[in-house]
Amino acid sequence: MQKVLDITKADLASVRSGRATPALVENIVITAYEGTQKLKVMEMATVTTPDARSILITPYDVTTVKDLVKGIMESHSGLNPVSDGDVVRVSIPPLSEEQRKEYLKLANAKLESGRIMIRQVRQEAMKDLKRAKDEKQIGEDEEKIGEKKVQELTDRMIRDIDEMGKRKEEELMQV
Repeated sequence: MQKVLDITKADLASVRSGRATPALVENIVITAYEGTQKLKVMEMATVTTPDARSILITPYDVTTVKDLVKGIMESHSGLNPVSDGDVVRVSIPPLSEEQRKEYLKLANAKLESGRIMIRQVRQEAMKDLKRAKDEKQIGEDEEKIGEKKVQELTDRMIRDIDEMGKRKEEELMQV
């Protein structure tokens, strides 16, 4: 279940919120070295956020600056990268009210997907407990205790996902 929580957190970080985060660009795939390699931005550069409205991408190989700019522009992320010597700067424009609502819908969809995955893990664990009881590996009391623990863990993970959602909503609605 922790893995599902981590996946949901990473998914949510990729939703643009008007504030600069490395997650907005680090997983964009770039075609580099004259089309011979496809690499993620985080594999070919250091991504930092010097302030709340900009991202600074410092490539490990200076010859890939143009590839980075081109790849980010072609990614349909709505970001506008600018080559600044040996680095790439990406300014994050403020979001309109309409964009905020769209990104909130997207974030909620990703959160619901996380909740569904958590419930699927719970369902598998419950089946495993029932199977173990049917095969006489555990007793009925142990099954009930196991089910209770699985349910408590599920409830805690769902609460964590809801908390992430509240933080993301606050971040999105902040002007």
